[in-house]
Amino acid sequence: MEILGRKSILIILDAILVNLAIIAALFIRLDTIPGNLLTNYLNYALFFTAIRLGIFYQFGLYNRVWQYASIGELVSIIKAVSLGTLAHVFLVYAFFSGDFFPRGVVALEWMLNIILIGGSRLLWRMMRDGYSKRRKYSMDSKPILIVGAGDAGVLVAKELRNHYNGEITIVGFVDDDPAKQTLKVLGCDILGRREDIPSLVRQYFIEEIVIAMPSVSGKIVREIVDICQETGAKVKILPGVFDLIEGNVTVNQIREVEVEDLLGREPVKVDLQSMSDYVFDQVILVTGAGGSIGSELCRQIVAFYPKALLLLDICENNVYEIEMELKEQTSIPLVPLVKDVRDKEAVNQVFKEYKPRVIFHAAAHKHVPLMEENPEEAIKNNSLGTYFVAQAANLHGADRFVLVSTDKAVNPTSVMGASKRIAEMIIQHLDRSSKTNYAAVRFGNVLGSRGSVVPLFKKQIARGGPVTITDENMIRYFMTIPEAVQLIIQAGALAKGGEIFVLDMGEPVKIMDLARSLIKLSGFEPGEEIEIIVTGMRPGEKLYEEILTSEENVNVTTHKRIYVAKPNNLNTSLIEETMANFLQGKLPYGQIETERFLQSFLPKFKIVCHDKRQPRDTMKIIGLGGGQGEGGCGVCGVWTKGPVPLSIEKYLDKKIGL
Repeated sequence: MEILGRKSILIILDAILVNLAIIAALFIRLDTIPGNLLTNYLNYALFFTAIRLGIFYQFGLYNRVWQYASIGELVSIIKAVSLGTLAHVFLVYAFFSGDFFPRGVVALEWMLNIILIGGSRLLWRMMRDGYSKRRKYSMDSKPILIVGAGDAGVLVAKELRNHYNGEITIVGFVDDDPAKQTLKVLGCDILGRREDIPSLVRQYFIEEIVIAMPSVSGKIVREIVDICQETGAKVKILPGVFDLIEGNVTVNQIREVEVEDLLGREPVKVDLQSMSDYVFDQVILVTGAGGSIGSELCRQIVAFYPKALLLLDICENNVYEIEMELKEQTSIPLVPLVKDVRDKEAVNQVFKEYKPRVIFHAAAHKHVPLMEENPEEAIKNNSLGTYFVAQAANLHGADRFVLVSTDKAVNPTSVMGASKRIAEMIIQHLDRSSKTNYAAVRFGNVLGSRGSVVPLFKKQIARGGPVTITDENMIRYFMTIPEAVQLIIQAGALAKGGEIFVLDMGEPVKIMDLARSLIKLSGFEPGEEIEIIVTGMRPGEKLYEEILTSEENVNVTTHKRIYVAKPNNLNTSLIEETMANFLQGKLPYGQIETERFLQSFLPKFKIVCHDKRQPRDTMKIIGLGGGQGEGGCGVCGVWTKGPVPLSIEKYLDKKIGL
């Protein structure tokens, strides 16, 4: 009813204005209106008015929210008025012998219609925005400072004013651009640069600071957040460009600063056409569909309209949750499959029954310390499971198989990383003789995934600390889950067979800095209110992660964030023997057998002394390799797993300047 009432008011107003425009045009052109002209017009005024209003309706002038009117709405008004004027001219010359009005009146009437119709809409917006009279803020309105006087800052200011009206006062903007200093934006002053924020907070009693710089790097965001946190004001942020849709901003998008903002990266740009070409109208299988990466793969894949999506996971709760979530988003057929990738018969039955054309293999054990304690399970799930799914893809003629791998597969010091490296070797071997295109995608840590350090830190902070890190020099690469998955799907489009795609992970982040930032974002002071404790490196951990082995040569792809490596020197006989053993159920059992199995593929893989009583300082260092200490144990005689701290520190000093 309210909408109909608003439309009725606009229609009545326009009816008055279009007639007023003609009468005003006659007065301007003729000074006085001859009686015959006025009589002629009044006889046909209803007819002409109906034509005008009908054209206005067709151009949607009564279906717009005019309090947000902009240039687009003005263009629509000009088009509608122009068409209406042409219609009038045609009718006059067709039915009234061309002497209905003097010709000069037509141009004046066209111009006055644009002014009156457009002006009425502008007045509506002015009344909505409060520009018709100076705003009177209440004494208890919240003073807000906006960091960033660009497009995003303007959008934030408008949204805050529209939503909160007199509840907030936008004191002004801060921007580092020298050309903007002393200027005004939306009637508010640009008060200075980022270094002026503390003094501005004190001067204007700022209660809240909104960072509206969605396209800047994480480094700049960190610097600004550090400055803002010193002031005691509440800090909020506009999401990155990746999260904004067509420049629209809502109050709900202006949120608390998260750690993802501090790690801000250049938004991912993908070739949607190439991604759609190999997913559209195909049966797609995602293994590990309920995990962090697998579930996001499912969310993004349905946007490309596959024929069907197979959701395979060993955990029934995971399958149920992702199926229920996707059912609310899409009508694409979903097939929930509670299966184990280690069950060869079950995997083959899935391929036989549903015939998937594209497989994203995300099922894996990923927890490094847990796999150190259960090494044979890493082989079963990560190596054998990959082989069973990859071999089924080959036997049933799938088009493409994409293995979700990890940077821990490069020069692995962990059982988990080594098991994933063997999985890479297996699919590369299969690619040599199969019509299926096999590829692997390597990337580092993803924020928010299960087992990620960020959720752990948040839990520790919520308990009041301490926050634990394993080494103060440890660094990692981070991506968001949606970003990683977009690049996985894009890499699948680039696959020709046998490649290992390496994702550009951006700048490395020191875990110590990450812990401190997260503590500050939670409103505490690191080292004072929340303690940080260094616990020592866990078995299988590295201070840093690599993306390529020494045998791999990296090449660029058509996507600037994806690189490709095609290693050779695969041990064909060993891989074939291993696959034969997998088919016969022959697997390594226990720690020693598993580690020897891994060493058969990776001779430099270093393992721990099996005498748990053996002190670390009895290990005899006999050489350095790649920054790692390699040595023999006086008790069991096997290789010892690095790192040797001094060697790694020297290596890091040389390589990345830590």
